[in-house]
Amino acid sequence: MDRDLWSGLSVFAEIVEAGSFAKAASRLGLSASALSHTMRSLEAGLGVRLLDRTTRSLAATAAGEELLEHLRPAITSVEAALTRLDAQRVQPAGRVRINAHRPAAVHVVLPRLSVFAKRYPDIAVELVVNDGLVDIVQERFDCGVRHEGELQRDMISVRISGPVPLVFVAAPSYLASHGVPQTPDDLSRHRCLCYRYTSSGTIHAWEFQANGRIVERSVPGSFVTNDVDVMRDAALQGLGIACLLGPNIEEHVASGALTEVLKGWAPQLPPNHLYYPNRRQPSAAFQAFVDTMRVLEDR
Repeated sequence: MDRDLWSGLSVFAEIVEAGSFAKAASRLGLSASALSHTMRSLEAGLGVRLLDRTTRSLAATAAGEELLEHLRPAITSVEAALTRLDAQRVQPAGRVRINAHRPAAVHVVLPRLSVFAKRYPDIAVELVVNDGLVDIVQERFDCGVRHEGELQRDMISVRISGPVPLVFVAAPSYLASHGVPQTPDDLSRHRCLCYRYTSSGTIHAWEFQANGRIVERSVPGSFVTNDVDVMRDAALQGLGIACLLGPNIEEHVASGALTEVLKGWAPQLPPNHLYYPNRRQPSAAFQAFVDTMRVLEDR
């Protein structure tokens, strides 16, 4: 079979599954214009229109759907054969796509990629930062990274960090003007910086540990954001008290730009886990990535 034709058919199937040129381009690591050119060439070569496209929607035509019925099993079979062939490589190669929430991406995954790159120079890594919950199967990610308890069902998970400490902090200028809270009850008289979850739209309820128990309560939110780095920067600007991950602010506490308050009251978040669907035979590149993350955590 002509290689360009097979490549075009693969692109066609990916576009229909993704539901848009933009999403398919992101999954394939190509530009949307390149995919559009491929589809025009494929349709011209076959003499059949495969996609109905408008400014708002995209769907396979009747001819396209009929083609897909026969095409999908063939693509699955070829992908399985390539995976088996990939396992025979002396040096793993390919691409690994990871979806991680920002703190894990910055403080857990990214620092380990230098070791990974030296060991496996032929493996390309795509690290997508997303604080919301993502269906990694539908979005064609090899794996995701989330806290334990936020993992999708029926997934294999590998712990890649220990528990993550939370810290209550504020800028010295804010505390000089508003005083230092001594207990969680004091927060009712303070300005608090809150986080809104991207997926659910709900605002994070602050938790406090006392006598071995975790107590949840709402606090007066004078500032709300869906980005942890923006929340940290708001605290640095003296806008109020924030509840942040320890790794995200430790250098600012060490420099004196932020001051920890309510010491002993902050709980810990569960460990970060790398999770992925149960595949019969993962690619050698992905297995190398998982093994590297696991080995580094076990040290």
